[in-house]
Amino acid sequence: MGIDSFSEITNQAVKITLMISAPMLLGALVMGILVSLFQAVTQINEQTLSFIPKIVVIIGALVICAPWMSDTLTTFTKELIISIPEVVATR
Repeated sequence: MGIDSFSEITNQAVKITLMISAPMLLGALVMGILVSLFQAVTQINEQTLSFIPKIVVIIGALVICAPWMSDTLTTFTKELIISIPEVVATR
């Protein structure tokens, strides 16, 4: 297994990880900004106020994106398993 194969697999794994985590992270980011604006406007300084909306948004994004996420992971894993003979043969 050459360094090129290893770096390509690692690069793909990082891209897949970022793609899969993006909907939940972006949803939590947007909800955090909205709650922060609400707290600034109303001058409510309760730190625990932001947790429940973020959790709801993350669970909602997970439910909505779960089929796409599982399909992406399954496709990546299948391609990785199929490429094993090619990677081993280049040794």
